[in-house]
Amino acid sequence: MTSQTQSLPQGQPCAGQPPVPPAADQQATQRLPHPPAGASAAEPGRPASGAPVPPPAAPNAPGSAAAPTPKTRRPPLRIAMTILHLAAVGVVGFTVIGLLFGALGTGLGLLLVLGIGAVVLVGLVYALFGIAWFETHRVSGLYHLETPALRWTPQSGPGFKAWLRALGRQSIDGRMWRALANFGIASLMGVAVLGLAQGLVHSVISAFRTFSVWWQPGLLSALLCAVGIVGLALLHRLISVAIVGADVKEEQLNAQVRTSTAQRESAVRAADVERTRIERDLHDGVQPRLVSVGMTLGLAQEKIDSDPEAAKALVAEAHTSTKAAITELRQLARGIYASVLDDRGLDAALSALAARSHVPVQLDVRLPSRCSRNAEAAVYFAIAESLTNAAKHSRASECRVVVRVRDGNTLWARVEDNGVGGASVLPGGGIDGVMNRVLAAGGTTRLDSPQGGPTTLEVSVPCAS
Repeated sequence: MTSQTQSLPQGQPCAGQPPVPPAADQQATQRLPHPPAGASAAEPGRPASGAPVPPPAAPNAPGSAAAPTPKTRRPPLRIAMTILHLAAVGVVGFTVIGLLFGALGTGLGLLLVLGIGAVVLVGLVYALFGIAWFETHRVSGLYHLETPALRWTPQSGPGFKAWLRALGRQSIDGRMWRALANFGIASLMGVAVLGLAQGLVHSVISAFRTFSVWWQPGLLSALLCAVGIVGLALLHRLISVAIVGADVKEEQLNAQVRTSTAQRESAVRAADVERTRIERDLHDGVQPRLVSVGMTLGLAQEKIDSDPEAAKALVAEAHTSTKAAITELRQLARGIYASVLDDRGLDAALSALAARSHVPVQLDVRLPSRCSRNAEAAVYFAIAESLTNAAKHSRASECRVVVRVRDGNTLWARVEDNGVGGASVLPGGGIDGVMNRVLAAGGTTRLDSPQGGPTTLEVSVPCAS
């Protein structure tokens, strides 16, 4: 089976889609009396047999990364959990910090003794990473922050030198040191919480042990200890979200940069594939035909005096070839951009495309409104390329095209034929051009073409792309 998916740095595949029941209001302009064998269209948002579809997700607009905020939780429970975290960190925090400083001193002291110190320092870097990883997960789980997991810096290549460079980059990693700083602050606050908790217990016991007018200062002291504990819990939340939660916004900005870079590269590749296709069509089709027309007219000019009938036949042949060349040029221009998309929308453009298809097409288009020009163009050319491949390579006798708007903001299309299957993505090929064009528009594609068929191509593009 050949199944390929191309998408942006922020999406994952989900369940497939079930067959679409016939509806009276479907805007189909060309239908088959019976659906293709094995074909199954999909209602947006429902699961179906056979073809998992990546869920469309509109990318965030540049600069729209929101500040990280923890999910809503009942304040008493959140404060109680924070106090327990601080107490636990306060118990072990300074012990761990002491061991780390001890390892640092040992490593530096033994650095010149047979390299033993270097081994200790390497182990120290791994220990620091482990503590930072733990602190990131602790804060993320406590406050439900969507903080990306802390990952070890990857090697730039194989070998010992690459490992050393990765170790050096990890030892100065900003995320790791921010998490370690938060761990140190939490340890200090945890010790304070333990001290206040001890004072609280002592004050309560002292207040109720003496039945006199002096019990009120004891209760006041207990109240102040309780307020201090709650205040430290709130302060810990504020500091941790600011330090560890900063990674959320940083990761969102990095994801936007990766998305923009991928879209730009895909647009360049799509333009290059399209240019190559146009050059090939002109060189292999229109250009030889025009050369033939010129030669035919030259022969007619030579025979116009000596053999007028032969000259007329040659002129008629040239006229026929000229009309064929005009038709090819019109088709080539339509392949660059279909003007009917701007004039009448995707539904009408797909109806015209289905009418010209050499393979019978069952068209099911339900669009409540127009989408953006880029989104409609990406989906149109994906469907056009699929129908062309079905006619040229798959030996299909029927095709089914389903187009919907999902979640109110994503244009989704599915093309399925009953051919022999085995389609794959080749660099510079038609499907590669489709995937690059869709990715440049901010969308995703999925190709599923097992040997023996059927071949299914699914496309999802944000309407506002």
